[in-house]
Amino acid sequence: MKVLAPLLAVTLLAVGSLAQANDTWPVKPVKLVVPFPPGGGTDIVARGLGQKLADKLGQPVVIDNKPGAATLIGADAVAKAPPDGYTLLVSGSTTYSVNPALRARLPYDPLKDLAPVAIIAKAPLVLVVGTAAPWRSVAELAAAAKAKPLGIRYATFGSGSGPHLAGELFAMAAGVKLQDVPYKGSGQSTVALIGGEIEMGIDTVAAVAPHVRSGKLRALAVVGTTRSSMLPEVPTMAELKLPEATFDAWYGIAAPAGTSAPVIRKLTASVDAAMADKALQDQFRAQGTEPVMIGAGPFRSLMESEISRYRALAHRAGIAAE
Repeated sequence: MKVLAPLLAVTLLAVGSLAQANDTWPVKPVKLVVPFPPGGGTDIVARGLGQKLADKLGQPVVIDNKPGAATLIGADAVAKAPPDGYTLLVSGSTTYSVNPALRARLPYDPLKDLAPVAIIAKAPLVLVVGTAAPWRSVAELAAAAKAKPLGIRYATFGSGSGPHLAGELFAMAAGVKLQDVPYKGSGQSTVALIGGEIEMGIDTVAAVAPHVRSGKLRALAVVGTTRSSMLPEVPTMAELKLPEATFDAWYGIAAPAGTSAPVIRKLTASVDAAMADKALQDQFRAQGTEPVMIGAGPFRSLMESEISRYRALAHRAGIAAE
């Protein structure tokens, strides 16, 4: 008993200190790791959230850009960070579901090494064609693709990218074969589409809406589950009787696995309060994203279902991430 008493005292002291830390969190700046360079869509979403989150938490929120390796560097840094609530991840569905589905080896497992907090925005993708193309509906485009297998070329950002997966989902749903053509990014692929180098593109609303409005591109369908506030007249794939072609891109915030429940609850409540801010919602919409607040449970369920869906798609279509 003489040996156990000091150990028990130390244990109780540690538990008490942890409880106090949970009650007082945060007592120092919180870091949001963004696995992309500054200026991109994920970075803009993180900075918008960070400004409002700082007000709710009463501590500075610092953006830490860790780009590289298709988001693996930044995500792995958070997965291996101390689970104290001071290092968080803000990233898109590529990190949470696409990479785990398409890559045989990852340095982290999002279902085991990350604690989902909330999905905060969706980034609708839109299927577009050049205005010189004769097709004015998805049905007309599908009919042309059926008449000439692999005759319609569409832009991707490489094997396993969002546009690639969305294109393959559309091809399977419509019963057609399309030819994917890789480009380095939206700027290059949009120029190719406008110039007639390719026939079809699938990109974010933010990237293509200005060209749709200027008459250089024609939007045929939103690939996500809901219409876009930037292109409200464009129907979704589900509305066009092709629900299997739906592909949602989204942004979520997560903590390292093992982060205490009290910290997760306070963080979730703070994110919820930040996302209720109308100015932040308007800012997101102006940038082509749709603000949402989807909690940890549905976030995890969505990861699980998307990993399974994209893994099956990759197997059927022979897709391997680069």
